[in-house]
Amino acid sequence: MTDAVDEPQESAIPTETPDKSELVRAPSLVLANTGDGKGKSTAAFGTMLRAVALEWPVAVVQFLKSGDWKTGEEKVARTLGVDWFAAGDGFTWDSADIDESAAKAKGAWALSAELITAGKHKLILLDEVSYAMTWGWIDPTEVANTIKARPDHVNLVLTGRDMASEVIDVADTATEMRSIKHAFDSGIVAKKGIDY
Repeated sequence: MTDAVDEPQESAIPTETPDKSELVRAPSLVLANTGDGKGKSTAAFGTMLRAVALEWPVAVVQFLKSGDWKTGEEKVARTLGVDWFAAGDGFTWDSADIDESAAKAKGAWALSAELITAGKHKLILLDEVSYAMTWGWIDPTEVANTIKARPDHVNLVLTGRDMASEVIDVADTATEMRSIKHAFDSGIVAKKGIDY
């Protein structure tokens, strides 16, 4: 039996323009997409497309997916000039050597920190980085400190479940995707073109 979704509440229709007199422009932003729901990476890739449309230099570092994955987002991003690094080795439950998986995650973080510090890219997307922190492979405090010390123009998007509180604390926007229902729970495998 599935849980019913709460009925939408009637609310007042906004009729007045919000007061923006106190707002300021930030030189860059940090976004964290987390939670158990689908859409964390998908939302991040939407942000990537916005940046590409503005002709920003963009880089993507994937912490779990390896170069063996042939995802739709990688294919189109590469054709658009995005620097793409699939630095992982796949799902941990498929790993033949978990120490090597950890080493690859550490290498992905070293690459990410180098990209952030170099300041060549105006947007850097760290896909599924939270897992490397959750599993103790990289230090969340080091990640947060690197984020805080980044060049002013470098925007970041970090994705993955259970995002470290240290990253949430330094993020400008943190969004939690909540699962209401997922096809996998009904025995449906991930669909190419929809899920990857």
